[in-house]
Amino acid sequence: MPVTSTSGPGLSLKSEAIGLAVMMELPIVIVDVQRGGPSTGLPTKSEQSDLYQALFGRNGEAPVIVMAATSSSDCFYSAYEASKLSLEHMTPVILLTDGSLANGSEVFKIPSVAEMPDINPPIVKANDPDYKPYNRDPDKLSRPWALPGTEGLRHRIGGLEKENGSGNVSHDPINHETMTFIREDKVQRVANYIPELEVLGEEEGDLLVVSWGGTYGVMLTAIQALREEGIKISLAHFKHIMPLPKNTGEVFSKFKERLVCENNMGQFANYLRMKFPEYHYDQYNKIQGLPFMVKELKEKFTDFLNK
Repeated sequence: MPVTSTSGPGLSLKSEAIGLAVMMELPIVIVDVQRGGPSTGLPTKSEQSDLYQALFGRNGEAPVIVMAATSSSDCFYSAYEASKLSLEHMTPVILLTDGSLANGSEVFKIPSVAEMPDINPPIVKANDPDYKPYNRDPDKLSRPWALPGTEGLRHRIGGLEKENGSGNVSHDPINHETMTFIREDKVQRVANYIPELEVLGEEEGDLLVVSWGGTYGVMLTAIQALREEGIKISLAHFKHIMPLPKNTGEVFSKFKERLVCENNMGQFANYLRMKFPEYHYDQYNKIQGLPFMVKELKEKFTDFLNK
């Protein structure tokens, strides 16, 4: 399975190849280390401004799994999980990190491979008489994978639309619509194979702070400090972004206010507005190429609660 890493400009250049992998339904993991942009921007600084690009930055309807690592050590575990999801669901995965994580350091004990979850890709055995390139697993909707050179399983593959099942080139309008919905549904069904969203603090209350990706450490520290001062505040931090955890809406429904904090102009907040428009989202954004600091977060959260 191919794995590649890049930053935002490289992700832009690779968008056509990612769309090809979506059409062919092949596994690939793309690691995007986000930095200040656009263009060359702030190449040595950190930002969270590639989320839109990861979610939507391809032509046509080209859904992929999107994850975001939460710490320098979590980059290992997130990369492993991204590989597992990509291989088992036969779809590309974009793993977002950022400059702060890439240049950070953390004590890390390398785990035994035997301790890691098994990865079970849908590889087809040679000369399978029932093989069709785009037959579907009934639960995951993943297609079977005939590794190149597997005896008796020669087939065509490429960027043209596939006929459902056979994988032959098809320009049939109804088939194209069917395949478009299948590719989307396949990604959404990944929600059945990822952990549910956890809440730090009370599971209901006045204020839920929402964050994602590499801001986890500073968010956790600020929230814990305020809770030690007796302030009732909770944190929901997202690692899985496309699809979102199945219980996301349930978690949001239990709080009066939701404050989304991110190092961009509000990309995750707007994404949540798309997915759960029934809730109101306030924002706290910092776009200076610098990470959030615990002091400023504590002040912001306190002011928000006292408004």
